[in-house]
Amino acid sequence: MSTDREMSLVEHLSELRDRLLRAVAAVFVAFLPFGYFANDVFAFVSEPFRELFPDGEAMMIATDPTSPVFTPFKLAFVAGALAAMPYVLYQAWAFIAPGMYRHERRFALPLMVSSVVLFYAGVAFAYYVVCPVIFAFIAGTTPEGVKMMPDIMRYLDFVLAMMFAFGFAFEIPVATVLLVWAGITTPASLVEKRPYLVVGCFVIGAVLTPPDVVSQTLLALPMWILFEAGVVASRLLIERPTPTIGPE
Repeated sequence: MSTDREMSLVEHLSELRDRLLRAVAAVFVAFLPFGYFANDVFAFVSEPFRELFPDGEAMMIATDPTSPVFTPFKLAFVAGALAAMPYVLYQAWAFIAPGMYRHERRFALPLMVSSVVLFYAGVAFAYYVVCPVIFAFIAGTTPEGVKMMPDIMRYLDFVLAMMFAFGFAFEIPVATVLLVWAGITTPASLVEKRPYLVVGCFVIGAVLTPPDVVSQTLLALPMWILFEAGVVASRLLIERPTPTIGPE
């Protein structure tokens, strides 16, 4: 898209349509391999639960007749969307970048890349660290005579909720930098409110995780650390004068 002239409304809408179609096509293309190996993908996601029973006693049930088919494909679609996220965000960037100032582009592009990396890091942290701890806690507190046999749809919904919760929680540094950049707050003000923010992290951890101290801490501590990283990043990136350069 040319930046040398102002585009008309129709041209903007046409550009937006093309970007959306490319994003949807990318998600569909990424879904195809995951859809073909949907059952294998579900087996991978259910491993934190199944590895608690190495003797093969772990079992899931399907209370809905269509769950054995639609649950793995639902997971495959989510996996495809996550895999295509960098390209989808690139299409959004390519649409809005021509209207930004040069110094805004230098600031926004690294911020967008870091947000993707942090989201993936949060999802991986939830899968490899948090979910095994939560399922071990649940298995350890299950009453005698009760056998854990979760429904596959409810299991998937729980795991996806944890992954997205941690994925978005890991976006705290990006959110902090954006708040400071927009002039809503300052790094000094955030430091003054640190005690309240720390308490808020533990409250969020208690709401989003099962009622045990370990899983609550596993969410609250990373959120606190990421908040501190966001304060440092906002000081380094924003608290220095930026040149007022016109659009390219």
